[in-house]
Amino acid sequence: MNDMSALPTLPGADASPEDWLALLSGMNLVGGRLVPAAKLLEVIEPATLKPLASAPASGPAEVSAAVAAARAAFPFWAATPARARGAILARAADLIDAQAEPLARLLARETGKALRTECRGELKVAADILRFHGGLGGELKGETIPFDPAVFAATTREPLGVVAAILPWNVPLVLMALKIGPALVAGNAVVVKASEEAPFATLAVAAILSDLLPAGALNVVTGTGPDCGAALTAHPEVAKITFTGSEAAGRAVYAAGAARIIPVSLELGGKSPMIVCADADMDRTVAGAIAGMRFTRQGQSCTAASRIYLHRDVAEAFLSRLRAALGAMVIGDPLAEATDIGTIINAKQKATVDRYVALAEAHPGAEVIRCGRLPEDPALAPDLFALPTLLLGLPEDHPCVREEIFGPVAVIQIWDDYEDVIARANDSGYGLAATVWTRDLRVAMDATKRLNAGYVQVNQNLTIQPNLSYGGFGNSGLGKEASLEAMREHFTRSKTIVFAMD
Repeated sequence: MNDMSALPTLPGADASPEDWLALLSGMNLVGGRLVPAAKLLEVIEPATLKPLASAPASGPAEVSAAVAAARAAFPFWAATPARARGAILARAADLIDAQAEPLARLLARETGKALRTECRGELKVAADILRFHGGLGGELKGETIPFDPAVFAATTREPLGVVAAILPWNVPLVLMALKIGPALVAGNAVVVKASEEAPFATLAVAAILSDLLPAGALNVVTGTGPDCGAALTAHPEVAKITFTGSEAAGRAVYAAGAARIIPVSLELGGKSPMIVCADADMDRTVAGAIAGMRFTRQGQSCTAASRIYLHRDVAEAFLSRLRAALGAMVIGDPLAEATDIGTIINAKQKATVDRYVALAEAHPGAEVIRCGRLPEDPALAPDLFALPTLLLGLPEDHPCVREEIFGPVAVIQIWDDYEDVIARANDSGYGLAATVWTRDLRVAMDATKRLNAGYVQVNQNLTIQPNLSYGGFGNSGLGKEASLEAMREHFTRSKTIVFAMD
């Protein structure tokens, strides 16, 4: 559909990460073209600390060019039938599936996440999200309103215009799909700000999709938050901002949107509680804690179950099994099939994690349990590898209990009284996710009603799933993603139309 044929031939299913890097290094995607940047940032491979490639250090000029391209593409794209827009996303999902292996390897190289346990799954989920939203084109419906027999009244749904989608580095492809999928199907044009830490898989997936779209309907720029992100959120032609990232950055994004009175959706931090009852299935619950803490992602997840509340009767058995399971996990080369856990993304984040663990170690009576072994492969740089860590004996007001660490660190707390543990679980400024583990249906139903979180699960710890609305309360953000309701609410506007019939 891109009649400009501006993109070069894209690497195929037999490509290597190097093929994609050769194409994308130093490039933004603007107006259906790969555009070289004047200023560059060096992207480091976390597992080796060697330079991987260069990414644009975009600023206001590059942002303005991307927004102008999106604004020019918007009228034609908005006028394209919604089901036709959806069909393009479904086709893109098929193409991404066909190239999933080289793209997953590219993602592993730039993020340090393990290929087998993380990156292949992320490609699959990202394609699934695009495919899901591709099927929603026919659901952008208005309503008729029984206002008066002499009046025909109805509502219609319209696209907003240019959407700014700002991504973090932890699961960039899933989060991009959650933003561009509904935005494009609803008829908006999009400018993505990719993370400067991990931009290349994002650019690759966007290039595959852009090759099917009108030139400018989807654009990607890369740069730092202060230079690139701030220019994008402040641009007068941006009609909507969708952001995933830290609470502090989210506040700045929200202020930028408020200054121009445009809609903003935010998915921010979390400190998610996991309540384990005395009757919980131990094998299932331990597996759920490992999955829920996202240990294979080095805990770099907003929904990480980083506060684990264990009933006293099962605490010893649970901890014994959890330590054994974590100790058996392989930490190593992200590209190796045997590896369960890769690296933390960069030195700044590693220092943050180390600082929180040091705070726990300094607290009287606290216990710090490190599990597993660091890799000894001389081809790997040891700096960004970290051991899964459990913190015990901390009070509820300790920074490790109250603040998001965003690393492989879980706080273990003991409880005896159900009312007390619900209160402790809710004693947080965050409200993104929560889980409860029990065989008692009454307890499960009660907990789901009372836990202050936007995404509550029982006896499982799933990540984001298409068709399940996802989003938090409080400092965890505003708005929902991943569902038809979220697409209608956040990427369209409602117009009321009234006809006098006499």
